[in-house]
Amino acid sequence: MKKPKLSFWQIWNLSFGFLGVQIGYSLQNSNTSTIFQSLGADVSHLSYFWLAAPLAGMVIQPIIGMFSDGTWTRFGRRIPYILGGAVISTIALLMMPNCPLLLAFAPLAMGAFILLFMDLSFNVTMQPFRALVADMLDDSQKTQGYVVQTFLINLGAVIGAFLPLIMTWCGVSDEAVPGQVSKHIAYSYYAGGIILLLTVLVTAFKTKEYPPEEFAKYNGLDEGAVSGNADVHDAVPGNAGDAGYPSGKTAAAGKPGFIALMRNIPKTMLQLGVTQFFSWAALFMMWTYLKPAITGHVLDPATGVVLSEGATQTWVGVLNGIYPIPACIISVFMSRIAGRWGNKPVYAACLLCGALGFGGLLAVHNQYLMMLPMVGIGIAWAGILAMPYSILSREVDARNMGAYMGIFNFTITIPQIVIGLTGGIIVKWIFGSNAIMMLGLAGVFMLLAAVSVAFVGRNTEK
Repeated sequence: MKKPKLSFWQIWNLSFGFLGVQIGYSLQNSNTSTIFQSLGADVSHLSYFWLAAPLAGMVIQPIIGMFSDGTWTRFGRRIPYILGGAVISTIALLMMPNCPLLLAFAPLAMGAFILLFMDLSFNVTMQPFRALVADMLDDSQKTQGYVVQTFLINLGAVIGAFLPLIMTWCGVSDEAVPGQVSKHIAYSYYAGGIILLLTVLVTAFKTKEYPPEEFAKYNGLDEGAVSGNADVHDAVPGNAGDAGYPSGKTAAAGKPGFIALMRNIPKTMLQLGVTQFFSWAALFMMWTYLKPAITGHVLDPATGVVLSEGATQTWVGVLNGIYPIPACIISVFMSRIAGRWGNKPVYAACLLCGALGFGGLLAVHNQYLMMLPMVGIGIAWAGILAMPYSILSREVDARNMGAYMGIFNFTITIPQIVIGLTGGIIVKWIFGSNAIMMLGLAGVFMLLAAVSVAFVGRNTEK
């Protein structure tokens, strides 16, 4: 029996909370290197601080995926994790600008701790959103669901990246004071935390997940196997059981363990993993090194003068806000384009645009012309956020969707860990601390990602 068709606004509400999460994540991407440099970190050490994000994702996402696969409460299957993670994420965003005050004698250590805390909570919040779309939508609507999610992610990325610039427009100082987080960045973190919590509350209150019996019916599964309870109607009367949920139970019975899941990974996931490795390694290099790469290289076209440190950081935020804009636009049409041409050709074309974008960053020094290469990177970003999940969701057993989406996150975290461990060595000893060359290396990696799509099996095209 097919799942009921959801309206556009129902699909929108499924992922609306991701808008706020991505605002927080975008603030982190744009400003982490600057914050740590202001606290005394050397450019060759930046990638080590950035390891917090992929390490947190590698550990947390599979765990949250497996737990949420078996959690059935009156509040739903994925929503409790989304909401709990959002509360912690908000706290982390409010704390980050204040790390010099929280531990004055070791602000770098406190910053690293808060960054890890922040990334753990982001991952708790983000992971269930991927599985929620797969849970709630029929195969015919899944591409649309992930495209809407991609649109909201990119809209959040734009807002988060531009928040520091908006703060300066509002009169907040962007002065870079050594040992302190500048006020325009601090206020942006405060605003981002509040928005994150509010958007997640919309998803939590506007989304009604399927209870076990409906989920089993729509996926052709045995109800007892889905709920992990042979008799899901033994719930406490007047409690969650009234909605068809066991009373706060987390299923374990009948669920395959992590080792069993790893042994039975769909071939498609392994094939996509190669593409993911190259594309996410490229993105990680951009997030880590964009600020030091363009510092001293960005020229004001009106005066020909190199931008100041504070102005350069603000412009990094602008550039990080540019690439999600074309991603938003492309995502509106992506499901239709993919329906006509196929997921693989569209995915490869997006990644090729990203490779060209990275190449452009090496050639351009004009402040405003730097926006053009970011358009190509934005098109790649749209494909990276939507196509792999659309392809994979058709290949995974619905009962283990959360676990496999979490395991698939390894293909995002592993490349970031590899670059995090080796990036400092590469930039210092191979490129002579010339960080802009890391953007060139990112372009090579994105090109390899585009080529590798050809090796994803034909069984992904459904």
